[in-house]
Amino acid sequence: MSCGISMVKYILFIFNLLCSICGILLIVFGALFFSNIQNVDDFTEALRTQQVPVTMIVLGTIILLISWFGCCGAIRESYCMSMTYSILLFVLMIGQLAFVIYIWLQKDRYLVMMGDVVEKAWERRTRRSDYMDAIQKSMECCGRSSFTDYAFQGYFPPSCCRDPNHCGPESVYRRGCKEAFVDYWDRNSTAIKYSGLVIAAIEFVGFVFACCLANSIRNYRRRADY
Repeated sequence: MSCGISMVKYILFIFNLLCSICGILLIVFGALFFSNIQNVDDFTEALRTQQVPVTMIVLGTIILLISWFGCCGAIRESYCMSMTYSILLFVLMIGQLAFVIYIWLQKDRYLVMMGDVVEKAWERRTRRSDYMDAIQKSMECCGRSSFTDYAFQGYFPPSCCRDPNHCGPESVYRRGCKEAFVDYWDRNSTAIKYSGLVIAAIEFVGFVFACCLANSIRNYRRRADY
């Protein structure tokens, strides 16, 4: 094959490496988001919110596998593998863009859902306090609206302080959990959207190079048969 096509092959390999890194990042971020709500998964609202981190983990795994497939196709100079890789990458890119658009349009709905999770945890704290404790520990917050929500009982639960053995008015978290939980998802939904767009752009470039490589491999083999 020509020098130019050989360069395309190695560029495609580099792009697949970048896609692999992006896939790993999606898995890591999805796992981090999931870990912050797994302790409240008995709530219907929390189950729905788990769709986002689980989708990120699944998407990252698919990106990682397809990138590995593309690397093999480029190194082995296989037309079939390269063309299959380009098709899979295109379908993945479309699906990923659809996911980003969905997150973009449903952001307000998910933020309301996050607030409802804290509301239900607060309402059920007298029967089962571990849900509220899990939120307070992970979000470093106290109470539904603020730490004053516990003023009626005269003490603060250990989960409201960084040092559970010394939890008093001077060391308690001041911020309410509803605000902290909603703000957490508000910040990270923005990160999800822009990360998805960047990854989709990288995938599009990889798709173009994969198509060029597959076409060149086919033409080279045709000429070699004469």
